[in-house]
Amino acid sequence: MGRISPERVLARNNVSVLGAADAPAMVFAHGFGCDQSMWRFVWPAFADRYRIVLFDHVGMGGSDAGAFDDRRYATLDGYAADVLEILEALDLRDVVFVGHSVSAMIGVLAAGEEPERFARLVLVGPSARYIDDEGYVGGFGREDVEELLASLESNYLGWSSAMAPAIMGNADRPELGEELTNSFCRADPRIAAHFARATFLGDNRADLRRVRTPVLVLQCSEDVIAPREAGEYVHEHLADSRFVLMAATGHCPNLSAPEETVAAIEDFLAG
Repeated sequence: MGRISPERVLARNNVSVLGAADAPAMVFAHGFGCDQSMWRFVWPAFADRYRIVLFDHVGMGGSDAGAFDDRRYATLDGYAADVLEILEALDLRDVVFVGHSVSAMIGVLAAGEEPERFARLVLVGPSARYIDDEGYVGGFGREDVEELLASLESNYLGWSSAMAPAIMGNADRPELGEELTNSFCRADPRIAAHFARATFLGDNRADLRRVRTPVLVLQCSEDVIAPREAGEYVHEHLADSRFVLMAATGHCPNLSAPEETVAAIEDFLAG
């Protein structure tokens, strides 16, 4: 894929720019199967002080699914390249990047590649590797991941209906699991399956050491996707990191506990 125009980049990723026009930028990146609407309870708290940038990963939300390329997006590097192209298109440097779930590692990759574009990283529910390894807890055995991917590829809508509520947690608030289910179901099944392979089979542990940007690691309690050990590993292998264990449960505090999420980010930015 050759170099494309700034206008094309912004259209490709359905980029929205809100908030204070001349202020430092704050970029929000959503997780697997989601879109920028997942940040709607968080970003307004920062809109008076930051230029808010929201976008959809290619194949998700209002992005241009026709821009999806199997080779480019075979690993998370392709998504990180998209982030850097968005920052270049908007001529942004020293941004605060807030990445949820898989976008946490996408942010790590982007910041390792072009550190001058990032002032701080906020990683919400990060995992550098989902598959357990010797001396490492990712939360899944390899067979578990292969079964998950096979189920996703054979019956994506059924997989979404079963998995989304478990990922969300907060069973006492079923409307949250329903929203995530609906979000998953809106995604193109083929693209979602490709993205899932890049996500769950990736290993970004070595990439953590490249990051020199100050980082906040937000770890949810009782997270079935990114257990505490995974979040602690990310924290311990970054050069400049703060770890916060949230009272929020599940994997999506941007929806289930936006006030706690905002408060933790505010405290990090003030420090």
